[in-house]
Amino acid sequence: MEGNQQLRRQLAAMRQSLFDQGYLDEQFIQLEELQDDANPSFVEEVVTLYYRDSARLITSIDQALEKSPLDFNKLDGHMHQFKGSSSSIGAKKVKAESTQFREYCKAGNGEGSRRTFQQLKKEYATLKKKLEAYFQLARQAGPMETASGRK
Repeated sequence: MEGNQQLRRQLAAMRQSLFDQGYLDEQFIQLEELQDDANPSFVEEVVTLYYRDSARLITSIDQALEKSPLDFNKLDGHMHQFKGSSSSIGAKKVKAESTQFREYCKAGNGEGSRRTFQQLKKEYATLKKKLEAYFQLARQAGPMETASGRK
């Protein structure tokens, strides 16, 4: 039991650091509130779907950034979709980079768009790694005890 408590404390600290470091926002908490005994891995499933679906958008944006001249409307459309998905899981830093990218698109700034997209991909990959570690630890810790004592 003590080992489990240790895992729980570690998990809580890891989760808090994701917020403290600005990787996640309150939308992630709202996702967690939708998770219950009937669907104990809801948040992990939503995040997994996000990464699966958003990989396609990243590829589309990458390809669009290689074209000349740049189609800023198309780029902005892809990023609008990507930003919405990122917002839905509470990916705060990724969302911020998405907003910056869209500003560069509106201004017709290809260099700014490319630079921001590189930073966005770094934030996206970093968050993915951190969330994978978090969910791995959550699986080790097992289902949370509720106040009523049920699992």
